[in-house]
Amino acid sequence: MATRRSTEQECRTIRENIEAVVRLEEGFDGNRSQVQRVADAIGRFAGSIPFVMLHVFVYGAWIIANSRVVPGLRPFDPFPFMLLSMVVSLEAIFLSTFVLIVQNRMSQRADQRAHLDLQINLLAEKEMTLMLQMLQRICTRLGVRPGEQVEELSEEISIEDLAEQLRAKLPVE
Repeated sequence: MATRRSTEQECRTIRENIEAVVRLEEGFDGNRSQVQRVADAIGRFAGSIPFVMLHVFVYGAWIIANSRVVPGLRPFDPFPFMLLSMVVSLEAIFLSTFVLIVQNRMSQRADQRAHLDLQINLLAEKEMTLMLQMLQRICTRLGVRPGEQVEELSEEISIEDLAEQLRAKLPVE
């Protein structure tokens, strides 16, 4: 029965965590400006098969219409298709701008997630340190030596010192 209760508690905790993540994601999406929403929609469409098929059809029709292969159809952009080249270039400029807008927003979102991860990790570090300190006190009271690792890990860690050590040891790009 204890296992079932533990599993139910675990499932509830998992559901609560999933709901918290969903609320965070909805918050990210809900805080987008109208321009960001438009950029996201264009980015989603530009990265799809219908987008590719639309271009194959439109550009194929353009080339066929201007290649003098259809009798009675007068070319409006004869070979080497200068107007088509300009249209494609302009489309590339706008699409790359929209992609950059989406990437910038995704980068900001990733930074927010990284900050949240850091906060959770720092909280977990403090909690674990406190738990190890409590374990150490219990061991002392019972006359049991907890071991060097417990003693070492139960010491407070300076995040700033740790970051400085990492900067010193990691290669500079």
